[in-house]
Amino acid sequence: MLKEAWTLSIETLSWMQMQRMSERLALTKTIKQLQIENFDAARLANKLVYETTKKQNFIDAFINSVLAPRTLDEFDLGVQAFLRLFVYQTRIAKNWAKPDLEEAENTARLARLILSWKTMQQVEPFLGRLLTQNRTAAYMQTDDETRIALDTFHPTWFVKYCIKLFGRHETLTMLNVAQQQPPTYLRLNTLKAEEKETLDRLTREGVQIEKISQLRHAYKVLDTKQPLTSLQSIREGSAYVQDKASIFTVEAANPQPAMTILDICAAPGAKTTYLAQLMQNRGTIYSVDYSKRRMATWKREIAHMGVDIAEPLIADARQPLPLNVEADLVLVDPPCTSTGVFWKLPSAKWRLSSHSIERMADVQWQIINICAGNVKAGGTLVYSTCSITAEENEMIIERFLKWHVEFSLAEIAPNMGCTALRGLDKCRRLYPYIHQCNGAFIAKLQKQQDCNKPCSHV
Repeated sequence: MLKEAWTLSIETLSWMQMQRMSERLALTKTIKQLQIENFDAARLANKLVYETTKKQNFIDAFINSVLAPRTLDEFDLGVQAFLRLFVYQTRIAKNWAKPDLEEAENTARLARLILSWKTMQQVEPFLGRLLTQNRTAAYMQTDDETRIALDTFHPTWFVKYCIKLFGRHETLTMLNVAQQQPPTYLRLNTLKAEEKETLDRLTREGVQIEKISQLRHAYKVLDTKQPLTSLQSIREGSAYVQDKASIFTVEAANPQPAMTILDICAAPGAKTTYLAQLMQNRGTIYSVDYSKRRMATWKREIAHMGVDIAEPLIADARQPLPLNVEADLVLVDPPCTSTGVFWKLPSAKWRLSSHSIERMADVQWQIINICAGNVKAGGTLVYSTCSITAEENEMIIERFLKWHVEFSLAEIAPNMGCTALRGLDKCRRLYPYIHQCNGAFIAKLQKQQDCNKPCSHV
């Protein structure tokens, strides 16, 4: 089992680095590639990959302190992946206690079997030093921001960005708490079963949950006797794992039965299925996404959750949609840097740079600017991201309001989260370290009733 798990981990990390893939995609691809059927091996590999990726900047700095004057990137991808995993497993996972030499020797032996004796020969002289080097070696010749970045496992550019936006004290609090995984939330799906019936079933299945008072169908998982994915309630679609921020976004949009709704960048479908639930499966939802792969997942989720009113459309929302629709509600959840979910997608931290924010904001502007034309007079546009940057959020909305004078900010209910930055006090922000959920931004924009045609000033 260990050999399968380490083979899977090394190959997964290699795919992630070579093709800039996410953890989940790379692991799924590698399981199929290697035809791994051992569930325990896959579960262990998932943990190794996730934790190693989460702490990659510190691990790399530590390894480079041992390899000097050589550097990690001088070796092939398989060797790089092994060394990272080796440091995580033998040092970090043991909280830097005295190394278990037997475990380290067995791990090195596995590496020889996986990567070949000849490949490992070039780095074996360094393994002993990796086991004995003090962790402080990673901090050699670092400035304050880099030390914070290494301590909190975040890119230095992101630390500098957050200090500039939030201040040093708030940034330290935010990034330190980011090491803790927020709770898991369930949304009970009344399209499949009455809420009380699902609550009774979850109790019988050994799940302890707590109602989120501000939200209609959201519950925090306190304890569970078995993996949530194995629960009958989840498998049948009467309960759904969905983050509190995502649930809040849909409730803020306030969908009503019989509405016509455009759900932009809809895949993989969490928000679509909740829109349909609040609409009581009455009305029409046009769900738009550019990714065929993600829309295949969307179709499975729609069927699984009992949604009858959603229609898929594969299209690029940066261009006028091939759909002549004026919607009561347009929900825009565009691609973003995902800085609010770094805890869940650690590989995203290392794929991004400070320039990524500008590039993503340009995409977001194109999408919201185009979709404004699909909102009917008196209708609503809701814009949300899972990013905490100002450029992707407040600055997009400020620009939008200047270009589209027919829109104005509307109050958001329920009253959750913090007020947004830059004086946009009707918009809301959620932060993992404050609200125990994904980081998010939500703006609700109302189109004036007497505007019967596009009024944007280009």
